[in-house]
Amino acid sequence: MNIRMNQIGISLVAALGATGVLAQTAATMPEMDHSSHNMMPGMQGGAMPAAKPATPAQPAMAPQEGSSMTGMQHGSSDKGTRSPDYSEGQDFGPLGREKMADDLNFSQFVVERLEHVRDRDKQTLTVYDARAWIGGDYNRLVVKAEGEVKSGRIQESRTELLWGHAIAPFWDTQLGIRHDDGGGPGRTWAAVGIEGLAPYWFDVEATAYLGENGRTALRLGASYEALLTQKLILQPRFEANFYGKADPANEIGSGLSSTNVSLRLRYEVSKKFAPYVGVEWSNKHRGTADFAAAAGERTRDTRLVAGVRFWF
Repeated sequence: MNIRMNQIGISLVAALGATGVLAQTAATMPEMDHSSHNMMPGMQGGAMPAAKPATPAQPAMAPQEGSSMTGMQHGSSDKGTRSPDYSEGQDFGPLGREKMADDLNFSQFVVERLEHVRDRDKQTLTVYDARAWIGGDYNRLVVKAEGEVKSGRIQESRTELLWGHAIAPFWDTQLGIRHDDGGGPGRTWAAVGIEGLAPYWFDVEATAYLGENGRTALRLGASYEALLTQKLILQPRFEANFYGKADPANEIGSGLSSTNVSLRLRYEVSKKFAPYVGVEWSNKHRGTADFAAAAGERTRDTRLVAGVRFWF
């Protein structure tokens, strides 16, 4: 019993001591002024103040000459201005300047026709029609060559050296020279023409020529490729030649001189190699027909052809 009373007394003494310490601490703290702790300036009686107009933004501080901000705006150029290409004098290093696709040059050599021809008189000759070009998307150097070879001798040939310039996505103008050779004297012409892809996928070509002694000529051509299958292609082709004046030395009359219509069926072993067979109808007209008749030649002829088309 005495032990129990002693424990209660000790607890009361400890509690009284802690109360005295708290009272002394509160007495030593300064009195806090709550009069300035309003929720918002301008509030009276708990009402919200009216909204004030927005304050205009302060103007940005102008950078001083030579400061770091000036360097950020104008780069490190001595004149304080950015270089026109924003390169700040930095080059492309060992890689060199990048080139776009239309800055690159390409080339191609195409043999449209390399064929053996057999006419109704059972005479055989070799016909070639080839072209090569090198250049970009807008300007190209073009070489065209077409002719007939019989018994190892060139019967007639036409070679053109042209500058081609793109004027539309599918059309080029061509300017250059043409030289004809064969059984008669050679002729040289200035050439200007247009070539391209017409609506409905017709390849069209029209070239005018101006030669010596006031000679003029016009050549028109068109072809179409009908895909019977992915590899079997039927190609009709048409060509017409006109001359402004007669050239008896080469057995050419004025006006419409000759026309040629052909039909070829080729099989593309690959896109770069395709053998073909076909038939061709050639006609000579007006003065040219008269020259041919006087020489004992046919003015109209039907010929069977077999050859190959390739390119690289």
